[in-house]
Amino acid sequence: MTEAAGRYEPGFLGVEVGMPRPLDDRELRELPYPHFTVVLDARRRLAAATGVNIDGASLWDLERTGDWKIDPRVPASEQAGRALYADNDLDRGHLVRRRDPGWGTEAEARAAAAATFAYPNAAPQASVFNQSKDLWLGLEDHVLRFAETTDLRVSVYTAPVLDAADPVYRGIAIPRRFWKVAAWAESGADGDPALAASGFVLDQSSLIRLDDRALVVARLGSFRTFQVPIADIAQLAAVDLGALVAADVMPVTPVRADRWTELSGASDIRL
Repeated sequence: MTEAAGRYEPGFLGVEVGMPRPLDDRELRELPYPHFTVVLDARRRLAAATGVNIDGASLWDLERTGDWKIDPRVPASEQAGRALYADNDLDRGHLVRRRDPGWGTEAEARAAAAATFAYPNAAPQASVFNQSKDLWLGLEDHVLRFAETTDLRVSVYTAPVLDAADPVYRGIAIPRRFWKVAAWAESGADGDPALAASGFVLDQSSLIRLDDRALVVARLGSFRTFQVPIADIAQLAAVDLGALVAADVMPVTPVRADRWTELSGASDIRL
């Protein structure tokens, strides 16, 4: 893969929003791609955070093309590559979706979409939820349609929750949960851009288990998607989400177990 120009731009929305970063001092690799950035956890060999800018007014709907590749800018030993996904029911789930950075000129859109097939942008996901149009995939489609139909600029941040208790398979700790935050700008009371954001968590814990060191991925089973306070995501994933926490459109409530809203379909999503 050749390096293409571009990266996540913090000022893309007209309001400064920095890339999420882990709160501890773990070893990280910041990898810029066209219109997005991946912050790779070198020890876990998976992304600790991703951020992508989406220009809804100039999105292209291109055919799916691309082959997954190791990013040559970092050692292969720091990436979860092809061997993790061979002969099992794990999908290479895009963190930054193929279509999300695909905007600008057609050439720019094609280069950005192709760049999403770098292994630092992949995470192991049970195929039953990676391919679900009702929840995780449906949520991602909903965010993209929101940008496209309103011609808005949207920035999206996605990563696995890198929990120390995640089960280890083929030398990689398999995440049981993923988080996503979508952010956009609205007109504030003074006419200046005001940041707004929504946060989500998907839980695949019930789908993945280790049985005598072999990975068992349920072909049929339940997984759960929640709209959650962004402050909870920051705590759960131990990441600094900066201005996104205060911009949350979810009503502020006292801390309690039932403040996560379980989603059953796109109509439940609040943006």
